[in-house]
Amino acid sequence: MSSEHRNETRQRVFLKGRIVFNNGASSMDCLVRDFSSSGARLALSESSTLPEVFDLYIPQKDRTYRSTLRWRRADGVGITFADEAAKPASVAAPTAAAEPAAEDNSVTVLLRRITELEAENATLRRLLTGMAQTGAATAA
Repeated sequence: MSSEHRNETRQRVFLKGRIVFNNGASSMDCLVRDFSSSGARLALSESSTLPEVFDLYIPQKDRTYRSTLRWRRADGVGITFADEAAKPASVAAPTAAAEPAAEDNSVTVLLRRITELEAENATLRRLLTGMAQTGAATAA
């Protein structure tokens, strides 16, 4: 008997993601392991610090999803995406006006973080190259 509680089947994926919360002040990396139009399963290292509601940015899809935490396990978390279409127009209009500024802020935070990580990667590659060269010289 299946313990499937979803309305949709999720596709197995391996996508890089970024969880953004505290109005863009806090973020963490994650891996999107299963994905559907209504939710996803994320693998991350720090699920204890994850808030109940957050934004999930997936660079490969170039999209940010407003997400709600549904369950936690040692191997990851399950989330559902906010259903913007289900909101009445009177409720959706103010949110839609406020969202672009928040999304611009989260994109700025993400771009800054990507730049920092790329610089860190370059430094680590240089260190590894230097260590490999030193090891080869010592072995000879």
